[in-house]
Amino acid sequence: MGTPLGDFVRAKRDSIQPESLGLPDHGRRRSPGLRRSDLAARAGISVEYLTRIEQGRDRNPSIAVVNALADALSLDAAERTHLRYLTKISGGECMAHQARPAPPSRHVRPSVLRTLRLLEPGIALVTNRMGDVLAHTGAFEAVTNGTGLLDSDTPNLTRYVFTDPRARSFFTDWDDIADERAFDLWLGPSLDSHEWFTAELAPLAGPELTRRLNRHVVPRRGDLRLRHPSGPELRLVRETLELSADAQQLVVLLPADEATDRAVDELRRPAHGGLRAIS
Repeated sequence: MGTPLGDFVRAKRDSIQPESLGLPDHGRRRSPGLRRSDLAARAGISVEYLTRIEQGRDRNPSIAVVNALADALSLDAAERTHLRYLTKISGGECMAHQARPAPPSRHVRPSVLRTLRLLEPGIALVTNRMGDVLAHTGAFEAVTNGTGLLDSDTPNLTRYVFTDPRARSFFTDWDDIADERAFDLWLGPSLDSHEWFTAELAPLAGPELTRRLNRHVVPRRGDLRLRHPSGPELRLVRETLELSADAQQLVVLLPADEATDRAVDELRRPAHGGLRAIS
């Protein structure tokens, strides 16, 4: 059985063309990308050891080996961070998870709610890597009104993206958002939460989710572009504050241009009840 670490290394190896690293092209190959022998040579490890890592038979490579693989694959900073994280969860931690994984806590600290209240009438929410919308401002409700995102008693952005057809209209760059949501599932709040959520969501989301989980492609997080059901096109800059102690994030969405600023102001005009925490 493979590991997330092995899957990522193999996927990156398959995506690299030898000539991009100054290596000769040896002609037709059974699989695309970089040969295992070439990657092993660049990383200074044996082909047999690289094979064990890719197949999940070695779950605890040293920091030196992990760094050597990152160099050999020419990973950027975000990909290196992801590689280190996958090394962590593929090792001892992944063997110690509970028999019955549980969902993460939905509790938001009072001080975080007070901070969120200070952001009114701005667009902001508290979420976690699973995509649970734990609290939000009235402006966030106004911007998402009519999209179905907040219809559930326990709204979840990831579930919405992959299972609600309205999401494909609401998110102009749906494919990019889907990549982000799938990638973030690897980041917590814990391996138990990841297993619980993906086991529940995968049968509903199908290959759109599973192929993204298995690719381990670090997403590019540009401006958020939305198409509101009432008509206006919105372009929002995302600023994220990590609440590390809670495994949560405070996300603020700022209008990226004057047209969006005016459109958001129009959407906010009806009373939407202000700050809401979702227990």
